[in-house]
Amino acid sequence: MSFVKSILLGLVLLTLIQFESQAQRPGGFGRPGMGGGMGSGMGGGMGGGKSSDSLQKRDKFADSISIFYKLYNSNEVVKLDSSINDFFVHYPLPYTSYNLGNLGTATKSYLFDPIQKGGFDAGFHAYDKYFYTLEGTPFYQTTRPYTDFGYLIGDKSEQMIEVKHTQNKTQQFNFSFEYRFSNAPGNVKNQNSNLNNMRITAHFQSKRKQYESYWVMLNNKAASSENGGLIKASLLDSLALNNPYELETRLGVSGIAFSNPFNTSIATGNVYKSNTLLWRQTYDLGQKDSIVKDTIVIHLFYPRLRFQNEIKYENSEYSFLDKAPNAARYANYFNFNTDTNTIIKFVDAWSALTNEFSIISYPQKNNANQFLQLGQGYTSFNTTLANQKSWSNYDIYTFGKYKNKTRNQLWDLLIAGKLYLNGYHAGDYDAQFYLSRLLSTKGNYLKLSFQNSNRTPSANYLGITQFPIITLNGIQKENIIDFSGETGNPKTGWKLAGNYELVNNFHYFSSGYQPAVYKAAFSYLRAQASNKFKLSTHWNWYNEMNVQVVDQAAPIHLPLLLTRQRLAFEGNFYKNLFLSTGLEFIYHTDYKADDYMPLTGQFYIQNDYTLHNRPTANAFLNFMIKRFRGYVRLENLNTLLSSSSTFGNSYNFSTRNYPGTGTWFRLGIWWNFIN
Repeated sequence: MSFVKSILLGLVLLTLIQFESQAQRPGGFGRPGMGGGMGSGMGGGMGGGKSSDSLQKRDKFADSISIFYKLYNSNEVVKLDSSINDFFVHYPLPYTSYNLGNLGTATKSYLFDPIQKGGFDAGFHAYDKYFYTLEGTPFYQTTRPYTDFGYLIGDKSEQMIEVKHTQNKTQQFNFSFEYRFSNAPGNVKNQNSNLNNMRITAHFQSKRKQYESYWVMLNNKAASSENGGLIKASLLDSLALNNPYELETRLGVSGIAFSNPFNTSIATGNVYKSNTLLWRQTYDLGQKDSIVKDTIVIHLFYPRLRFQNEIKYENSEYSFLDKAPNAARYANYFNFNTDTNTIIKFVDAWSALTNEFSIISYPQKNNANQFLQLGQGYTSFNTTLANQKSWSNYDIYTFGKYKNKTRNQLWDLLIAGKLYLNGYHAGDYDAQFYLSRLLSTKGNYLKLSFQNSNRTPSANYLGITQFPIITLNGIQKENIIDFSGETGNPKTGWKLAGNYELVNNFHYFSSGYQPAVYKAAFSYLRAQASNKFKLSTHWNWYNEMNVQVVDQAAPIHLPLLLTRQRLAFEGNFYKNLFLSTGLEFIYHTDYKADDYMPLTGQFYIQNDYTLHNRPTANAFLNFMIKRFRGYVRLENLNTLLSSSSTFGNSYNFSTRNYPGTGTWFRLGIWWNFIN
């Protein structure tokens, strides 16, 4: 489904479903819902029991709202985040990841973040962080229509627009709509990028609460120009006009020295698209009940056996295009031979259809968070590649899940597994174990988890691609064993976590075109700590640290330390003003950052260049007045100091030849409306 079609569908949906001035009624989560397993990713029961009629009688003109949501892969009730002290809540990319110097360009995490699930994978992940995902899809319940509008502007005509809306049309039906668009011309030539993300959800539950249905539509597109990095990055400190647009890049049309905020076309670069349509429906057998209060009948239902079916269709497209290639530069910088008069174009297009059925049993009538789920699914996937034969295959898998969260909320246990029985990925599997315990009434908790995954190499590793990637010989499944533990307290703001991974047959790129397998086993260890130190009545210090160690022989280069430190003056002033202002520092130790190959969209290991960045310094002023939130940031203050051997480059680099921005100003507003 094209982006235009998706927009039209969204507009039609919003047109048909008009705002109502009457009070909205919850009820979609009145019985356990979204009870799924690892096969589909959805969580189990969502809590049942008695309902209150207080919301039924709410004054429709009152300026108040009750709203919460539950994620697609979770059964935990989540309330909207009203905090203002962290700008990255709204920014698409977390501070633990970096891009190639501009919002919307290829990204990679500073932390070790391998794929830990079996089954099909196309192998292109440089833009995943920008996309809406099924795992992050919320299903809302709200007493009144709710809309959140956000707008962010930055230097060099950078801009981002974000809209969220949800409402309950009836007690049984809720829908939501999310859209995000960003356009960033960039700080150097041939760096413009734009993102388009849209998510539409709907949830229906019958009056007797036996039937339930969920719909999801996701549409993602990332379009980013590729410049291959600067030809002479050392000239950044001797610019005549102090404008990086003066410098020539390795790819793109030479001589362009201005940025266009309205340009969303890509002449040289990557365009990644992803679309998902999902329909899940459930029917329950169990015990009916009802409560009558003030002539209002509240229907209750306690499921004991659930039949569940999920149908999911996904299609994706990954493309690289250069309309006017410079043959000499491709040969010199990327070891790629091409004809100057020939357009370079690579396209991989995939589609996958999954049909999954499962049965869920609830042993206890009054504890919907205890259940056993068993199911089986079938996936067919195919691709059509230029100058190659069409390729298609299938997978048959089975999965199981046992969940038990005690009624006193102290213990939470999860055991889950998924095994590919037949088809192209036969032998792939995922296994999970999770246990958590609430240690005190003050909120202290302890979490322990184990995960083991076995996966086939991605499709592009195995030559099922049009991109110039050398085929990996043989199929050697990657196996990762992951142990982790965590303790903390959300109320006081501290957390300690540890993670150990043992990796066999690690899949990676040894060059821009060559996938490889590291056959020896290696270990990875990460320790994380975060805390909020209250220095005085209004001064707070937020400390976040990540320390990671990996075997020296492993083909992975990571910074030993990644930390974010925030010193903030915070408080509630003049009754309605909430303020958080101060300084933010982000720093990582020196390491051999991966190089990037624009023709394949892959980061690959290198051993002859060390990234030596100074701490990134940002000043911020965040505030909230009732339902209006404002964010003012002056970023990369570290670039005000000239380069030196002691303190590093004036411009911090994300990888070789890819500088970050200079001093950068951003202004953002987020405003929510209750109708």
